[in-house]
Amino acid sequence: MSNGTMIGVDVGGTFTDVFVLDEQSGEARVAKVPTTRPDQSGGFLDGISQQVPDLSTAAVVVHGTTAGTNALLERKGAKIGVITTQGLRDILEMRRRDRPRTWGLRGDFEPVVPRDLRLEVPERTLADGTIRTGVDLEAVRHAAQTLLDEGCVAVAVLFANAYANAENEKRAVEAVRAIWPNPHVSASHEILPEIREYERFSTTALNAYLQPEVSGYLDRLETALTGGGFDGEFMIVQSNGGVMAVDTACRLPVRTALSGPAAGVIAAAYIAQTAGFPDVITGDMGGTSFDVSLIAGGQSMLSPQTSIDFGMVVRTPMIEITTIGAGGGSIAWVDKGGMLNIGPESAGSNPGPVAYGLGNTRPTVTDANVVLGRIDPDNPIGGKLTRLDVEAASAAIDAHVGEPLGLSTVEAADAILRVANSRMAGAIRLVSIERGFDPKRFAFMPFGGGGALHTAAMIDDVGLARAIVPRYPGVTSAMGCVIADMRQDFVQTINVLCDHLDEAALAAFLDDHVTRGHELLKAARTRFERTDILVELDMAYLGQTHTVAVPLKLALDGRKPIAPTKSDITDAFDEAYKAAYGRLLKNGTRRVMNLRTSVIGRRPKFDLSTLAPRTGSVQGAHKANRQVFFANEWRDTMIYDRLALPVGAVIEGPAILEQPDTTVLVDPGLKATVDAFGNTIIERVEG
Repeated sequence: MSNGTMIGVDVGGTFTDVFVLDEQSGEARVAKVPTTRPDQSGGFLDGISQQVPDLSTAAVVVHGTTAGTNALLERKGAKIGVITTQGLRDILEMRRRDRPRTWGLRGDFEPVVPRDLRLEVPERTLADGTIRTGVDLEAVRHAAQTLLDEGCVAVAVLFANAYANAENEKRAVEAVRAIWPNPHVSASHEILPEIREYERFSTTALNAYLQPEVSGYLDRLETALTGGGFDGEFMIVQSNGGVMAVDTACRLPVRTALSGPAAGVIAAAYIAQTAGFPDVITGDMGGTSFDVSLIAGGQSMLSPQTSIDFGMVVRTPMIEITTIGAGGGSIAWVDKGGMLNIGPESAGSNPGPVAYGLGNTRPTVTDANVVLGRIDPDNPIGGKLTRLDVEAASAAIDAHVGEPLGLSTVEAADAILRVANSRMAGAIRLVSIERGFDPKRFAFMPFGGGGALHTAAMIDDVGLARAIVPRYPGVTSAMGCVIADMRQDFVQTINVLCDHLDEAALAAFLDDHVTRGHELLKAARTRFERTDILVELDMAYLGQTHTVAVPLKLALDGRKPIAPTKSDITDAFDEAYKAAYGRLLKNGTRRVMNLRTSVIGRRPKFDLSTLAPRTGSVQGAHKANRQVFFANEWRDTMIYDRLALPVGAVIEGPAILEQPDTTVLVDPGLKATVDAFGNTIIERVEG
C-alpha cells in the first residue's frame, strides 16, 4: 500500500461516519453526516467530501455497508427465482420447522422466493457424491427462461448434495449463464459447498436476493469515486471483520451482512489491545440499535452462521454480535399494560428524534438525554442542525410517557434512560455471564454516537471493571474499516470418520483453498505485511449432531501449509472437545465434517499514539458549567472539550466531555483519565 490518504466509511441507520488517515503525517480527521435514504451513496460521498475534497489523494477507500442487511430486514431485495432438484422446492419454506414464537402456534413465514418461482428439474446426486440421475439441461434452460419471463433479475441454482459432487450443478449453472442477461446467477457449490441442505439453500438464495441491490449500490459508489478522481483501491468490509475487493462483494453480497458493526469490533479489539486491555465488551450505540460483542484475549468471537431475521439464515463466518433496538433514535412508548418500552422502532435519521424538529412527535432515548441536560442542545453532533428543540422533546415525553405513567417530565425522561440501560445491560450479560465469562475481567468499550452516554450504567449494572472510550467513539466503525485485514474464508465438507480420512484428499482441498486465497489477495492492489493461514475442522463423535471447531497448528512448506495427519487431527479434536465439555467420550468414534480455511492478508496498522493530544491543559479544555440530572437530582456539572484534554488529564465526575462525534458522560463517583493513545479510561474513584 503506497503512502497516501486512507478513508474508512461506515453507513449506519442514522449517521454516515468517515475516518480519514494521512499515512505520511499520521493526522486523523473525522466527519459525521446524516445517512441518506433510500440511496445511501449520497451521505457516503458527502461525508468524504467534507474531509477529502480531492479524491485523487486517496490511496484506499474501505466501506462498511448496511445495504445488504437493510435489504434483508426490509425485504427489499430483488425478484429472484430458484432452480432446484425435483422434490426440493419447499426446503426454503420448511426450514428447520422452527417457529417465530416458541411458545405459541401463531406466526407465519414467507421466504424471499415465492413458491411459483421455485422450479424443479430432474437430477439427483447422492450424499456420497454418486450421480444417480444426470441433470436434464433442456429442463434447466426452460426453467431459466420461465423465470426470465416472470421478471426475475437473479436466480439461485440449488441442487441436492452439490457439496459432495458439484458436477450436475456446474452443468446446470453453465446452461443458465448462457441465457441469463446479467451476472446475477448464484450456485450453491460456489457460495457454500457444505453439508446441511437448508443452510446451503438459504445462504445461496439470499446471495441471489441481494446481488442486484448490493452490486448496483457499489457500482454507483465506484462510479462516483472514479468521477471524483479516485484511482486507488475500493474495498468492502465483510461480516467476518476482514475486507474484500468490490468485485468479490458484488459476487458474494451475502458476506456483507452486518459488515459495519463488524468493523467496529475490529477497531475496538485493536484499540483495547494497544491500550493494554485484551478483554473487552463492545457496545456500539448508534441511532437505531445497540450492538454488543465480546473480545477475549484480543480475539473477537466468530460464529459460523447467523439469522438476520426469522427464517433468513446466512451461513458464513461472522463476528458474533448481539443487536437490540436501543439506539439513540429508539422510540419510547407505553403499552396497554402500562409498561414502558424502548424500541425496536426507531426514528432513524429522518425524521430523527423529536428534538431534531423534523416532524417526529414520539420521544426517543436521545430526547431523554437532551431533556436531562446530558446533550448540549446548542452543539448537536452530525453538523446538520444548529440547535436541538428541548421544549418539543419535553412535550413529547410528557404526552407519551409522563402522562400515561403519572410522572413529571424529568421523571419520565429518567425512566426512559433506566429502561434503555436495563435492556443494554441485559445484552451485555447475554454475551458474557450466560456464556461463562466473568464481566469483572472485562472493560466496556462504548462507541457509536450515543454509547459513551451510558458508560456508568453499564459499569454499575453489569459489574464491569472499567470503560475505555476511544478517541473518536462516534466513528469507531469507520476507523475499523481502515484497520481491518483482507480475509478470504473457504469451506469444504469432508464427512468421513477420522479413521477413514483420505489424507491426500484433505491436502488437495487445503491446497485449493490456499491457492484461491492467495490469488484473491494478489488481485487486490494492496500491500500486506504478511499472510496468515488459519485452518480448522468441524468435528464430532459419531452420532452427534453438533460439531466442535478444532483449530489445527500447521507447519509451512514455503507459503503453503502442510496438511495434518490423522494423528494430528485426533489429538487436536481431543484437546478442543475436552476444553468445551470437560471430558472425552470413552471409545467414541471421531468424525470429520468440514474443512475451514482462512487466508488473511495483514494490512499495516497505524500508530494509535498519533491520535493522542500533543498539547492542551485541563483548564484550557474547560468550556462551561451546566445543570445535569444524575441519580434523582440536578448537579452543577463541568463541561470539557474532550479533544483538548492532554494525556494524563484526570477528570472526576460529575463531568461531561464533548466532541463533534459524541458526548462522554462521567457520572458522580467515577473519574476519567486520558491515556497515551487519546483514549479516556473511566473507572470508579477509589475510596
